[in-house]
Amino acid sequence: MESLRELYRIGRGPSSSHTMGPSFAAQRFKEAHPEADGFRVTLYGSLAKTGKGHLTDTAVAEALAPLPAEIIFDMETEELPHPNTMDLEALQGGKLLGRWRVYSVGGGKITIEGQPAADPPHVYPLGSFAGIKDYCREKDMFLWQYAEECEGPEIWDYLSEVWEVMKEAVYRGIRKDGELKGGLGVRRKAMYLNRQRHMDESKETRENRKVCAYAFAVSEENAGGGTIVTAPTCGACGVLPAVLLYKQEQMGFSDRDVLKGLAAAGIIGNVIKTNASISGAECGCQAEIGSACSMAAAGLAELYHMDLDQIEYAAEVAMEHHLGLTCDPIGGLVQIPCIERNAVAAMRAINALSLANFLTYTRKISFDVVVKTMYETGRDLFSKYRETSEGGLAKMYRQ
Repeated sequence: MESLRELYRIGRGPSSSHTMGPSFAAQRFKEAHPEADGFRVTLYGSLAKTGKGHLTDTAVAEALAPLPAEIIFDMETEELPHPNTMDLEALQGGKLLGRWRVYSVGGGKITIEGQPAADPPHVYPLGSFAGIKDYCREKDMFLWQYAEECEGPEIWDYLSEVWEVMKEAVYRGIRKDGELKGGLGVRRKAMYLNRQRHMDESKETRENRKVCAYAFAVSEENAGGGTIVTAPTCGACGVLPAVLLYKQEQMGFSDRDVLKGLAAAGIIGNVIKTNASISGAECGCQAEIGSACSMAAAGLAELYHMDLDQIEYAAEVAMEHHLGLTCDPIGGLVQIPCIERNAVAAMRAINALSLANFLTYTRKISFDVVVKTMYETGRDLFSKYRETSEGGLAKMYRQ
């Protein structure tokens, strides 16, 4: 598996696959063709159908600036090798200089057709949770220790930066008011949730309100194009920081404790990314929000010093009950239902943690099995429910 640096990417929203990935591709293409005086970019599949809402054209144009770029949205071409396909063409005096076909495969990662994969090295020799669990038991180590062994101690400096960016996204989000751009008239709600105490607020009600406020805060920052951390994607970036920050405030965990939780969560995300997908365009929202919920549940279990079986059960429960979740963003925007889904998944991660405390040793389903199930389910989903904005709420909603 790849480094956690490839999973936790710091960048601007609103979409890792539709904004970050195409932007990275355009930057690399521009560097490869310094003699060009203009560019033509054709977006296909999900990139075309939800590109306006995800600001794909804006991200690509900014990456290619100051040279002019013609952006074409091809809504008709079918039978694509990947749902997030784009063609980049370099021009000089109107003549074609070079062309790349690029796939934005999720989490900001891209692959270029016909070129050797410039994949980062696999620093984790084991790719299944079962294998990782057996190794950790044999060596009598925690998941965070396995991450340190594979990544080296310098991973803590990177995770410290990740945690600071996550916290800042929460703090910015709970202070902002107003309407998100995009035409849906969606108002920011994090500030309201954070400030408005229920008239007879119990401990449980406060937890629900605060966790949801934090998840809304990060998700609204993402929807507004703010700086966030993919966890594992932009669209699901609010789940992990919401639960970790709330529990840190509630229980007094140190930042060092939280970094260990981030490491454990990252290993879970890496297992999903390696054996299935974290792309909504490939496997629906279960691959994004479901994965984020699994990561958050595992991170919390590590914080509470649960054993490996309990961490596995928490992650498995969190994913299992997102199976089949469709990706149907209204207007192609990462707003409805995306923002609320982050809050719901954050609370579900806490519920999964509680179940793991009681029921782990009665379980029948392994984490590896539920990951494989998610992938097969996602590939079987009708294309309208895989980030095309052609089905579900995106189809039914009328302003």
